[in-house]
Amino acid sequence: MDDYGTDIPARDSTMRVVDLTLLLAEELPGTWPTHMSYQQKTSNYFTDVDDQTSALRATDGPYQTRWLLIDEHTGTHFDAPAHFIPEPKTGLPHAAEIGTVTAEQIPLTQFIGPAVVIDIPQDLPGSAPGVSPTITQEFLTAWERNNGELSVGDIVLFRTGWDRYYLPGGAGLDYCFRALVTRDGPGWPAPDARAMHHLIDRGVRCVGTDGVSMGSSHDGAGVHYAGLEAGAVFIEALGHLDELPVKGAFFCFAPLKVARGSGAPGRAFAWVPDSDRQKVG
Repeated sequence: MDDYGTDIPARDSTMRVVDLTLLLAEELPGTWPTHMSYQQKTSNYFTDVDDQTSALRATDGPYQTRWLLIDEHTGTHFDAPAHFIPEPKTGLPHAAEIGTVTAEQIPLTQFIGPAVVIDIPQDLPGSAPGVSPTITQEFLTAWERNNGELSVGDIVLFRTGWDRYYLPGGAGLDYCFRALVTRDGPGWPAPDARAMHHLIDRGVRCVGTDGVSMGSSHDGAGVHYAGLEAGAVFIEALGHLDELPVKGAFFCFAPLKVARGSGAPGRAFAWVPDSDRQKVG
């Protein structure tokens, strides 16, 4: 894996930190609908509490702690190459040596770098029930003509505004359930394989989105093969990208170090020049 040099911004009054991580809670739609749902339970409480809904016990000491049941791809998380690329010994389609690269092997420097935020219009063509509108290579080249060419080490973040659907209860069904399960709601904007190859050709090796996945709701595999085969990583289900300027922020994602993981949840944040506070939107 490439190991990019990075210069983390100094902590001073000209920079502020923006949290780009979605909240994890059982009532929020942070889990891929066909995977194990996120759960948390208090396993030890300060004292015994008898309650018909949730009895609490203090069997291990005077403190509170919980256990979590969590899929690797829950909430704000990243995809490692092993997520979609099989190991060579399997003989499966797309099998390659890069398929042995699991979550704990990715150098932290690949998750750190200058953020380039690409705004995706809400009227992007192609949206339909169960179908994602497509971010194309042509869209990216047009964006570069107006904003400058992407460079090696840039962390590209697609700002679609899809995190506006990350809501509790029934209101959160529009986030991914309706697009993936009932197929009566539109999918989030997503790049196709040609667009991802364009980013790879520019030297980009970390791509993020505030959509549910880097792949579309109707055909998610192709873009994963295109990026992960090339050693890129994807950071999915980001939030609050509307607080970042198009350029000038410095991005960081800190994933859990999961042995043999196909990915891992983590905390995403960015340093933003305070002078850009009024430029975002």
